[in-house]
Amino acid sequence: MTAPGIQVPVQTVETAPAASRDLLKAVHGKFGFVPNLLGACANAPALLEGYLALAGTFDKTSLSPTERQVVLLATSFENGCEYCMAAHTAIAGMQKVDQGVVAALRENTPIADARLEALRSFAADTVRTRGWPASGSIARFTAAGYTAAQALEVVLGIGVKTISNYVNHLAGTPLDAAFTPAKWAKPACATGCARSH
Repeated sequence: MTAPGIQVPVQTVETAPAASRDLLKAVHGKFGFVPNLLGACANAPALLEGYLALAGTFDKTSLSPTERQVVLLATSFENGCEYCMAAHTAIAGMQKVDQGVVAALRENTPIADARLEALRSFAADTVRTRGWPASGSIARFTAAGYTAAQALEVVLGIGVKTISNYVNHLAGTPLDAAFTPAKWAKPACATGCARSH
């Protein structure tokens, strides 16, 4: 769904503003294609540069690849971003994240691994409360062995993913062929309904 009155075309290396072209060329070299999200971001070169830089910084945190995907998927679920849920399902698969973990994140059901569930709960609660997570979420997070520094790393991940979620909402970003097998729609209220609102 595209926001009324906002037209955000998906740019290519050839059509993007000059300041975005080298960044898109680098993305193409890394992934073999330019994801439509980044093609949309390319309309504003500063946004594209900032998003790529923040995403790269998040990859340098102390959180494992699986933990980072938990944060990114939990954020995308709360923000209802169909594009990012599909894209990160595919990326999680490439990173060998346990399929049960990914399925729980897509369905908003508890993750069997208690540590990862504490992380998911903390990230989701932080998004829902606009940065005021409940004391219970914080207690579960720290009891699972996470530190104050890692809580701030979660905030970084939420920030990165919120940028892309909102871009996709404005742009109505079409799903890339590479992510289509992981297409997602927010589930109707079921067991996780109370947590998702």
